[in-house]
Amino acid sequence: MADAKQATPADQDLIAAMAAGDAEALRTLNVRYGRALAGLVRRFLKDEADIEEVVADVLWQAWREAKSFDPSRGSVSVWLVTLARSRAIDRSRALRVRKQPLAEQPAAQWALDPGVELDQAMRARVVRAALTTLDASERAALELAYFSDFSQSEIAVRLGIPLGTVKTRVRSAMMKLRRALAGSRQ
Repeated sequence: MADAKQATPADQDLIAAMAAGDAEALRTLNVRYGRALAGLVRRFLKDEADIEEVVADVLWQAWREAKSFDPSRGSVSVWLVTLARSRAIDRSRALRVRKQPLAEQPAAQWALDPGVELDQAMRARVVRAALTTLDASERAALELAYFSDFSQSEIAVRLGIPLGTVKTRVRSAMMKLRRALAGSRQ
């Protein structure tokens, strides 16, 4: 069991290796998170070429900024998801401005290691369990904040609540999730 842990480097170890110029660490990070990032970006974009480009941009940014990664501000996965979400929203807005129709294309087939798929499934289960600890009002605000391109002001209008309440609910939800996810680490 100890050999398996050594064979699978921790996310922070991968970032440190990337900061030192290890391209293999970037490939490992891509295998570990590429599919999940593509799934997140797919919520904002429909064109597979755009999705792949955003994921590649996120991983390239992670490579460039590996030296400045601060683990006290959050985990590697949260950092990557935040980068992907921001880039996907930016791309979605840019496409809307250009008024180019998004062509529907079949989803790309990803060939993944079964161990990676199992790891991703386990992580998703942990996150879903953590989400069940949130109040319905917190979860609604958090989902709109992270899976739409609405500003907090637009979320307030959509939910019919004051802007300060939106900010409080999102912050409270994030703090609860952080505690729940920190407790799930072993």
